[in-house]
Amino acid sequence: MIVAVHQPQYLPWLGYFDKIRRADFFVLLDNVQFKKNEWQNRNKIKTAQGWQWLTVPVRYKFPQLINEVIINNTVKWQHKQRQAILSNYKKAPCYHYLDDFFDEIFSHAWQSISQLNIRVVTRLAKILGIDTPLFVASEIGEFPNDPDERLIAITDHFKAGSYLAGSGGRQYMDLVKFRAAGIDVIFQDYRHPVYDQRFGEFVPYMSVIDLILNHGENSLPILRRSQ
Repeated sequence: MIVAVHQPQYLPWLGYFDKIRRADFFVLLDNVQFKKNEWQNRNKIKTAQGWQWLTVPVRYKFPQLINEVIINNTVKWQHKQRQAILSNYKKAPCYHYLDDFFDEIFSHAWQSISQLNIRVVTRLAKILGIDTPLFVASEIGEFPNDPDERLIAITDHFKAGSYLAGSGGRQYMDLVKFRAAGIDVIFQDYRHPVYDQRFGEFVPYMSVIDLILNHGENSLPILRRSQ
């Protein structure tokens, strides 16, 4: 059995969902420190002028955890993002494929970034056809603060023998601890596939919605293509 763990992100890129599909259990790590100006409250879409951020405004005070960060709903971010998607994808082949998803995301009064992101990730995984069960860290127990010991404890919680890490884990994970715990560490090393996009030359590392709006039900085979 393979466990993967990642902070809940907003409209994540393809590699995030590849990590979910390769795991037997995927844990959304909502009870670690929020990282401002990273991927927990924003992501990218492609436009005729290049890429553009879609950002959810938040009220953040260091060192709040992800599940403590509140969305700033005095800013009309939902309307702005809906218009950005309409303007840049209305002529995409599968524009209406995400109508129900966008209606939910841009109509509901979300209170916390964690609540929003967990719903976003859950819905998009289902839309892609990924059936890996998702769990929220704060709902399944208390785990050590040390990053390596936390991941080991989460993997043990599911009685799994392997932990799936991102390629960057090679720089900061203490693999000796994992070996001592009897856990095999697998590194993802996702290679981004090239697919048809609007607006000219292909631009990688966009939100997965860029792939889905361009390719609809064929998105998962494309996402898996690098393997």
